[in-house]
Amino acid sequence: MQFTGTARIAAARDRVWSFLMDPQRVAACGPGVESVEVVDDDHFRVRAKVSVGFMSARFTLDLTMAERSEPEVAVLSARGQAPGSAVEGRARMVLSGPPEGPTDLAWSADVTITGTLAAVGRPLIEGTANKIIAQVFTCFRTQLEAG
Repeated sequence: MQFTGTARIAAARDRVWSFLMDPQRVAACGPGVESVEVVDDDHFRVRAKVSVGFMSARFTLDLTMAERSEPEVAVLSARGQAPGSAVEGRARMVLSGPPEGPTDLAWSADVTITGTLAAVGRPLIEGTANKIIAQVFTCFRTQLEAG
């Protein structure tokens, strides 16, 4: 599945970049995120519970910062497991706009889900993913535009 979008954030680009590079702050905006373990500057382990329709799964995800070009481009790859399901993905974020803001964040993600969770069907998974994405970006704006 592929997802893309843009968000305008009323904050300076370096502030948005710093926020996005802080796994604890980003995780606090993720619905269902239970814990984040920072392995090193480029590797993180996340536990998250995801519910899709009548099914839920608790994933352990290994995330890697695959590319970082401060303060404009970041690419993150993820691989995770839950009982009976697996997920793999890659996300790219590009920040643009004047240095003092507002900052435009263009993002794209390519995600593959297999196993039991995938059996609920693509439309239900996409609908849930879009709802989660909207919640995440609302939280980003709330955190970054607060001053």
